[in-house]
Amino acid sequence: MKEKSKKLLRTEICFAALGIALFLAVILNVWIGSANISVGDVFKILFTNQFAGQGAHTIVWSVRLPRLCAAALLGGALGVSGYLIQTYFRNPICSPFELGISSGAKMVLAFFTVVATNFIGGLTGVGMVAVSFVGSLVSMGVVLLCAGKTKNMAVLLIIGIMIGYACSAVTDLIITFAQEEEIVNLTFWSMGSFSGKDWSDVLVIACFVLACFAGTLLLVKPITAFQLGEGYAQSMGMNVKLFRLLIILLSSLLSACVVAFAGPVSFVGIAVPHLTKLLFNSSKPAVVLPGTFLLGAVFCLVCDLIARTIFAPTELAIGTVTAIFGAPVVIAMLLKSRRKSA
Repeated sequence: MKEKSKKLLRTEICFAALGIALFLAVILNVWIGSANISVGDVFKILFTNQFAGQGAHTIVWSVRLPRLCAAALLGGALGVSGYLIQTYFRNPICSPFELGISSGAKMVLAFFTVVATNFIGGLTGVGMVAVSFVGSLVSMGVVLLCAGKTKNMAVLLIIGIMIGYACSAVTDLIITFAQEEEIVNLTFWSMGSFSGKDWSDVLVIACFVLACFAGTLLLVKPITAFQLGEGYAQSMGMNVKLFRLLIILLSSLLSACVVAFAGPVSFVGIAVPHLTKLLFNSSKPAVVLPGTFLLGAVFCLVCDLIARTIFAPTELAIGTVTAIFGAPVVIAMLLKSRRKSA
């Protein structure tokens, strides 16, 4: 009983800490920027009409708030998508980016962006997610086909990386033959960024991400059973094939939403689930899933703050910052698994 109470207390403390970290990250993202706005003025802008119609009010409500909401939602989506992929392959070093799934979504979206601009005047937010989803499923299909041919996870990861390189090469080819105004947008988008979001984008992102997250939470019990082995899951009456299909669809849709609105963002999907398990000292899906969403949101908010301020007014690609913080986590995971197998 004491052990259970200690675990429960740790879980409550960790969720409280993540909630505080998320609140602080939001405040810092609203406060810090190229335009100097004091903390006091930020709270007045958020909770009163004192600065209505002024530049500071526009900056906070039309630029910074939509961007941080998008970063938080997409960061949570990246973390959950990575967790689902790791659950599917039963390997902690898998994620949509490393397996080439995000690159497939990027390639198909780049193609349809150029085609749609020339023939139908552009894609809507929902259209961007739908097209990216198709690309994610195509790449996932190739990965699953390869997974059926080899049981070696190292080989599968190398194949995923090669798929990512191939898709990126095709994307670069598409960008080369795009129109001049398209080249600038596609190049900036392909590097990864949360900038340029408005409230209509946030609404679309929230609908897709929160719906997928809710669907994932409904799979907590099946995920728990699946982690104990397919044989155990089947003995509990679980339809393993349907479960695998749902995992693929949810992870692909989350990944597609991120690619559609922020471009490819690396290392978040692989690092955040691992850090969450370390933080909570638990692998229970009922704990790890919401923790992963919160930590993914905090992680991307902090990385986005660094990306837009460290060399201001020049803005770094978000993938650059996430790689700097995420790569050491992946290296540590690989060295740890290497020591265990030795």
